Amino acid sequence: MQFETLAIHDGQAPDPLTGAVTVPVYQTSTFGRESLDSRPEFFYSRIGNPTRAALESTLALLENGRHGLAFASGVAAITAALQVLKPGDHIVAGCDIYGGSYRIFEQLMRPWGVETSYAESEATGSYEACIRPNTRMIWIETPSNPLLQVTDIRAVARIARERGIVTAVDNTFPSPYFQRPLELGADIVVHSTTKYLGGHSDVIGGAVVTSDDRLHHTIKNYQAAAGAIPGPWDCWLVLRGLKTLKIRMREHEATALHLARALQSHPKVAKVFHPGLPDHPGHELAKSQMHGFGGMLTIALDGGLPAVRKLIAGTKLFVLADSLGGVESLIASPAKMTLGALSPEERRRRGCTDDLVRLSIGLENAGDLEEDLMNALATI
Repeated sequence: MQFETLAIHDGQAPDPLTGAVTVPVYQTSTFGRESLDSRPEFFYSRIGNPTRAALESTLALLENGRHGLAFASGVAAITAALQVLKPGDHIVAGCDIYGGSYRIFEQLMRPWGVETSYAESEATGSYEACIRPNTRMIWIETPSNPLLQVTDIRAVARIARERGIVTAVDNTFPSPYFQRPLELGADIVVHSTTKYLGGHSDVIGGAVVTSDDRLHHTIKNYQAAAGAIPGPWDCWLVLRGLKTLKIRMREHEATALHLARALQSHPKVAKVFHPGLPDHPGHELAKSQMHGFGGMLTIALDGGLPAVRKLIAGTKLFVLADSLGGVESLIASPAKMTLGALSPEERRRRGCTDDLVRLSIGLENAGDLEEDLMNALATI
């Protein structure tokens, strides 16, 4: 079956008790047992819940994986994926990554005894050069946040596999509709379901998908023991979002490309970052491993931070907010918001300069969004 059919039907059969075509919200903490010796599939909602099970099954199918696990947030999913490591292990991660991932690597994993080295996100050789004898995981985010750099998943996963290293990919930006890393050789896929999968800015959640039984067993044990699980209502909201993922992602992408082309020729825009543009360094690679280019767009402005402030203040439709992937368009300064916790030196090292503006393109009319941006640019 095709992607959109799986998103609507698989793992979500009509309720056998009532015939309801939507998975019920099983708002219960515990389940009755038939006898002292029985152990039913569901007995306590931290361990398993039918609504969560439907979400986990659907997520696995959409990523073409065998096992899906849902979590209370994206960072909870990242933390869970890292539980396959132990003190003394080493991670190689891309340099341009989500600020929350960087905080986990540096503030949680490093004190625990797991060090991280950072490779140039667009250079396969840089990942290989960072590998040590104790490297146990390579962490990829592609397209990256906020510079939308593209990493060759196939090539990096091949290098990792030859050395017995786990490859994990944060697939939040493209979603499984535009990119399926397990098919490209990755071992683990991580999502913030808060973003495109939920799609409506009304839920916090995360997910891990794998086809490796050993990795799944370790991460599932952590899920049950640590308990960072989503409630059934949150699971239901993400399930609802998945049903329209295909049509939303296509609209996000079409409008993002329209705006990227329009902004390229604006005299106050120094650079436009979007892998769908032919002059993007990762354009051909993105075409080879993605089924579309996504709805995220970053621009660099002439005039630095003062220009960024004027652009943000001048927009009427773009909401100044920290998230992404919803139906409404959002605007953010990576240097002051998403990566604001990093030192100025660390931000500069990662290419996160003060002149950057990150745009999450929503589902509004493309012409209306273009007019809003052009009016705001005119104030600079």
